[in-house]
Amino acid sequence: MVEANKRWQAYDDSRSITFRQTVTKYRRKYGRHPPPGFTEWYKFARKKHVHNIDDFEQIMDDLRPFWAIEPKVIRNLAANMWRDTKQGVSGIHIRDHKVVKENNHSWRSETLMTLIKKFAEYLPDMDIAMNRLDQPRVVVPWKDMQAHLAKELETRRTPPEALDEYTQEMTGLLNLTAEGDDGLEEDPGWYPAHGEQYLDTAKLACPPESHARNADKSSRDAEATYKNRDGGVITNFNLSTDLCTVGPEIQDLHGFLFAGSSVIPTKRLVPIFGECKVNINSDILFPANMYWKHDERYDYDERGDDLRWEEKKDSMIWRGITSGGTQLKDNWQKMHRQRLVSIVNSTEMQDKPVRILTERPEQPGEYENLRQFRPAEFALNHTDIGFTETMSCIPDCSFYDNIFTLKPKARFPEQFKQKLLVDVDGHSFSGRWHALLESKSLGVKATIFREWHDSRLFAWRHFVPMDNRYDDIYTILTYFFGFGVSSDQRLAGVSNANDDAYIPKHDAEGRRLANQGREWAKKVLRRDDIEIYMYRLLLEYARIIDDNRDRIGYAGDGSELDKYDGVTDAKEIPH
Repeated sequence: MVEANKRWQAYDDSRSITFRQTVTKYRRKYGRHPPPGFTEWYKFARKKHVHNIDDFEQIMDDLRPFWAIEPKVIRNLAANMWRDTKQGVSGIHIRDHKVVKENNHSWRSETLMTLIKKFAEYLPDMDIAMNRLDQPRVVVPWKDMQAHLAKELETRRTPPEALDEYTQEMTGLLNLTAEGDDGLEEDPGWYPAHGEQYLDTAKLACPPESHARNADKSSRDAEATYKNRDGGVITNFNLSTDLCTVGPEIQDLHGFLFAGSSVIPTKRLVPIFGECKVNINSDILFPANMYWKHDERYDYDERGDDLRWEEKKDSMIWRGITSGGTQLKDNWQKMHRQRLVSIVNSTEMQDKPVRILTERPEQPGEYENLRQFRPAEFALNHTDIGFTETMSCIPDCSFYDNIFTLKPKARFPEQFKQKLLVDVDGHSFSGRWHALLESKSLGVKATIFREWHDSRLFAWRHFVPMDNRYDDIYTILTYFFGFGVSSDQRLAGVSNANDDAYIPKHDAEGRRLANQGREWAKKVLRRDDIEIYMYRLLLEYARIIDDNRDRIGYAGDGSELDKYDGVTDAKEIPH
């Protein structure tokens, strides 16, 4: 927690305060001018009280490799990938500063259109290809990606004569008056991979020396990079979700990785916008529609029933359905959601020891591993985790009848009575994450998926990270809720299976993390932040698809907004 606070403080202290600072930092970091229209975007963001005007790193990372692809090729793919409706791509088309058409309709594209309409007046003509499937698409082999990134570096420049406007009437955009007259000249390279081992494809995008591709690297070597040997707690959340690092250990423990139901990938770099991806994917991330669309299943209601931390139960809750992959009678045990429900089932865990932290008898405040903790009774008293419905089974879900007892659905007000809210993946990312962070409870997160907001959230400052194998779940539970009594307080002659376990309750730490996560979410995960992010993303994307992209951009020093920023003396501006 101390290290997380330091990282967050450094992040927060580095924010640009003025337009001058913002454009200077942009050029220094990316080696280019900001895109055309950056001035208006800056004012749009400031009016909506953006917290960190600089943190759009995900956008820049996603678009970097496209500098190696000719703009006309990107435009052709974006304009036409929707045509083969079996491949799961929707098309959204912007003309004359308006969203004018959608092709291959889905609820996702419909929702995205409502978002883009909020700022379409500032955008040039463009076509957007959007993934309408749950699961990510693009897996570019490592060698190819390195060549793309090297090409991007070669193209960096800041010409003083750059024009602050996009090119008009470029060819290759979809002909909206005669859609049948043009077509897909470029092959996206989609191929079906439903139910196949995803790591077989994914590892091709990993570095040759990575754990996923180097058989000489052991699990212990990999774990040392992201996990503490004491208690198994996550120390590097980014690496704990990295398939190049953890893939070999979880390839048969996550439904998407071995039983994905809507996997249609390509090894070609194509411009498809998606709500989530794993680290090796090259999809262009945008804020998930469930974060934008009003839906009581995913929205936090400030006016709703949410208790103060002190009034909540010492318990962890989760409710969900058996989504996450195609389930068979002989594979469900390895699905990620099913494993979560099983590992806190008191009957299932009756004779299964787990690792937790325990206080060293002679060193109060210092902890060591206890590997023989019997969790059954503790799980019964401190967890409320279960399925509300079964689905996605072949031929049907009747094999669950004697395995899981379904629990009643629990709406957010009911869930918020518990102190810990665990969040895990479904078919892909979990759309409830923002709401859990906004609550007065503490979010606990296990995922393999990346989202648009990741650089803004700091594990152990705003939430508790959890291993995708859940081997640290009892370390987390006992740390925050406490267990046992210290050795000097034990009653003589009284013994039980967990006599050696003692860890004091860390309630103040839990409350502090919950408050920090809640206050931060209200600053950086608002609907306004989603608008700001999407607007910036489409400005950057518009430049990528422009034939004159090397000669356009904002070339000024930012001084024209000194008055807007309240600057009275340029010498007073910190750099």
